[in-house]
Amino acid sequence: MTLDLPVILLFIVGAFVYSLLPSKWRGWLILSVSVIGVYVFQPFLPIRFSDFILPTLTLVLVLAGWWFSRPKGDPVTREDKVTLAVIVALIIGLSLMRFVDESLRITPSRPPDPLMVVVGLVVAGLIIVGGRRFLPITALIGLIVALFVLWKAEPLAAAISGAWRGATGQDVALASAFDLNWLGFSYIAFRLIHTLRDRQSGILPALGLREYASYVLFFPAFVAGPIDRAERFVTDYRALPTLRGLDANRFADGLSRIAMGVFKKFVIADSLALGMSLNTTIADQITSAPLFALFLYGYALRLFFDFSGYSDIAIGIGILFGIRLPENFNRPYLKTNLTAFWQSWHATLSAWARAYVFSPLSRAMIKRKWNAVLNVLIAQLATMIVIGLWHGITWNFLLWGVWHGFGLFVHKRWSDRTRVWYRGPADKPAQKRAWTAFSWFVTFHYVVIGWLWFVLPLDQAARILFGGAR
Repeated sequence: MTLDLPVILLFIVGAFVYSLLPSKWRGWLILSVSVIGVYVFQPFLPIRFSDFILPTLTLVLVLAGWWFSRPKGDPVTREDKVTLAVIVALIIGLSLMRFVDESLRITPSRPPDPLMVVVGLVVAGLIIVGGRRFLPITALIGLIVALFVLWKAEPLAAAISGAWRGATGQDVALASAFDLNWLGFSYIAFRLIHTLRDRQSGILPALGLREYASYVLFFPAFVAGPIDRAERFVTDYRALPTLRGLDANRFADGLSRIAMGVFKKFVIADSLALGMSLNTTIADQITSAPLFALFLYGYALRLFFDFSGYSDIAIGIGILFGIRLPENFNRPYLKTNLTAFWQSWHATLSAWARAYVFSPLSRAMIKRKWNAVLNVLIAQLATMIVIGLWHGITWNFLLWGVWHGFGLFVHKRWSDRTRVWYRGPADKPAQKRAWTAFSWFVTFHYVVIGWLWFVLPLDQAARILFGGAR
């Protein structure tokens, strides 16, 4: 199941019911729906039990993240114990769908034996508790990064698929990285790393298990973001008991945002996908550069309306349930420099990368008294490469990250050298408008050309970019 129109409608109806509940149940409902959503959103996978095991592993990682990010010595509250019991009960309850008719099942396929699920949860719990006693937080961060690499690198994922198929008696020859479509893990991993690193830095507020799990798993943002910050999310979450029930302003705000997102995603983006945006088949058929540029523009617009549409839908659903997720897109294609573009395109991902890649790496190089220019180049390249590889560990995404990292570096050097000159056009409106138009044109096309590495195989993109359309 994905965030499609029937699911969106279900969430809207659910929001009305939610608003009528006693205020003390709101937080618990968000937690429960988020936990169940981990399984419901997960698509069917061909490897036996994998589409139940991977969501369960998501929840185990969330429990581990909370346990490792707790200040040592803090007591486990009664609410924490109840929350743990609710999460475990939901997992076991979903495993009981093994005995339910397929037409009534909400899991993607038949779950494993509930007894094995219980045993697995007990073992995972012992490992988490014991691991916190003997391992630093860095060890859990390393595990999350390792899992990310294993699942995002196609050769490694294919090898895991082959081993898993062999263990379950399935045809190893059919092994593929697509067998391990772990939905939501990219976003879950970054939220977990955020909380663990902030605990190491001493800036993470104390979070109960219910708050922590609801933050990491919040169902509107589970599939496609935005990547919220824990302290911001928890502020809204703790205010849920004071939320007005059927608040007309909140529903108008949320429903209008959802409507905007639905129009962007299901009308504009999906229409562009029907032969009006670049893909590998169309690229082989194009015979002129202007026509190629037209389809590349279509692809750029499709990406924007697809991603920003999903973000609008998630933000709108969050508003209905009393959680205002952060903005993710702010007219990025109208920006006049690459830095401004990345502050407005998937802004929460960019902010995460700045906080946990660019800033610590820059500080480390400054302490070692590296060359300032080299410092900026390495930090910007590393940041954008991480963002690129977050989409998938392939040469395409690596090159795309280098493309944007180098572009940001050039913009930084240019702006540093021309800062005084920029003040001149302020008194010359015509010159300022001309320079703004030129800056927009260069920025927009630099971004659009970069999308080639997104949409086409490396050799095809290079042939078109350097050899022109056939």
